[in-house]
Amino acid sequence: MQEPVIETPRLELHHLSPEAIIELFEEKRDSVALAEEKFTNPHCVLIDNSGPLGWRVPQVKVDPSVNKWFVRFIVLKESHEVIGSTSFHGVPDSDGMMEIGLGIEKLFQGNGYAKEALTGMWSWVCGFPEVKTLRYTVSPDNLPSIAVINYFGFEYKGQQIDDEDGPENIYEMSTKEFIEKWGSSNER
Repeated sequence: MQEPVIETPRLELHHLSPEAIIELFEEKRDSVALAEEKFTNPHCVLIDNSGPLGWRVPQVKVDPSVNKWFVRFIVLKESHEVIGSTSFHGVPDSDGMMEIGLGIEKLFQGNGYAKEALTGMWSWVCGFPEVKTLRYTVSPDNLPSIAVINYFGFEYKGQQIDDEDGPENIYEMSTKEFIEKWGSSNER
């Protein structure tokens, strides 16, 4: 099942089906993802660089129902082109924590699209009662991403060592606090 499009002022966040993410990862093609859509993927998002697909595709193959939380294309409304992608890392854990990842194509960075996409995704996920905590992890050297998370007022919780990415700062906010500060999709 495909989830509804999440809309923000300048963006549409289009959920990708299990078949679409499998094709993107295994065949490096986006024909399934673009079928019957009114947007294009001129920057080859998730084709030239598979991003989170190496982790998400195996999860979806084991249990397609987890795809609900996974990959969305970030589409610029003005030009109808894919400018990035975003995905939660998995289903809510036993404490209700959801971690998110996101990538914006270099040409489009510095325009507030990351903040807008994160606001949309977090507002959407806050509508699920099983989700209690939002988490964002980032390399301590990634100052632009740290500035984005500081904009939202997430609390620094410490560091972890990621097997792939090395040291990462951990930032969290409760869904209750996020809704108080930023609202939820149920209020839009």
